[in-house]
Order: sequence, then structure tokens, then C-alpha cells
Amino acid sequence: MDERRLRAGLVELLRGGNAHAGWEPALKGLAPKHRGVRPAPGLHTIWQLVEHARLAQEDILRYTLDPDWRSPEWPEGFWPKTQRPSGRQWGVSLAALRRDLESVVALVNDPATDLSAEIPHGEGRTYLRQVLLVADHNAYHLAQIVDARRLLGDWKRR
Repeated sequence: MDERRLRAGLVELLRGGNAHAGWEPALKGLAPKHRGVRPAPGLHTIWQLVEHARLAQEDILRYTLDPDWRSPEWPEGFWPKTQRPSGRQWGVSLAALRRDLESVVALVNDPATDLSAEIPHGEGRTYLRQVLLVADHNAYHLAQIVDARRLLGDWKRR
């Protein structure tokens, strides 16, 4: 297997744009008034989906890199306490989501990282498994965000 191609493919998967939207296209042009609106009964707001994805991504990344990391309690530690964010909360969350995603990308691009190796403290998990988990989880919630925007009438075909 060509390791360079594997790493490039993983970065592509993490950033989106092929089989699923990436964060920038999924959120581009979103009306601030729609951040905290439930698109239908029983569904999450876009804010809740973004913040949940950020919290989960942070947990996966920190768990992967830090043997002392302690995950939040499930499920309350992985969902925001509010349905609607302030402008500041929204900005802080997006900045952290982008920063942590780029940290996952840096991990993938680091030639010193053996992606097939078990994480020393990782209960048999590999670095590759963690990277794929971030990509999979983000793709799932990105699809929900696009659907929420469609339901809210806030999605233009891109």
C-alpha cells in the first residue's frame, strides 16, 4: 500500500467535499436565526449538531493523544446545554472545531505516526481507527445539518 496515498485520502475524507459536504460548505450562508431552530419536532438544532460534533471530535482527538484524558459523561457531556447559541458561542465552537480537525489532519500527515499502530493507552484501538471515527462521525452530523437546512428553507443547492 502506498502510505502517501493513504494519508492523502484520509485528509480528503476528513475535510469532506467528495461523498459528503465539509464544514465550510455545510455552514456557508447559514442565517444566524436558524442556528437554534428545531427544523421539525424531535430533531436537533444546527447549533446542537455542530457543538455535539465539536465535543465528540475533541474527545476522540484528546483520547488519542493524551493518556490522562478523561472523556465527559455520556450523553450529557457530549451535547450543548442550550438549544440556541449566542454569537460568541457559535464563533468559539466553530473555531475549536476547525482547530481540532486540523490537529487530526496534522496527525495523519505526520510521517512519525504509524497509522496502523495501536495507541499505547488505547485499549487496542489504532490511530487509523480514531481518524476514521472522526471522519465518520463528522460526515453523519454534516448530513443532518444539510437536512436541517433544507427543512428550514436555508439550503441552496451548491
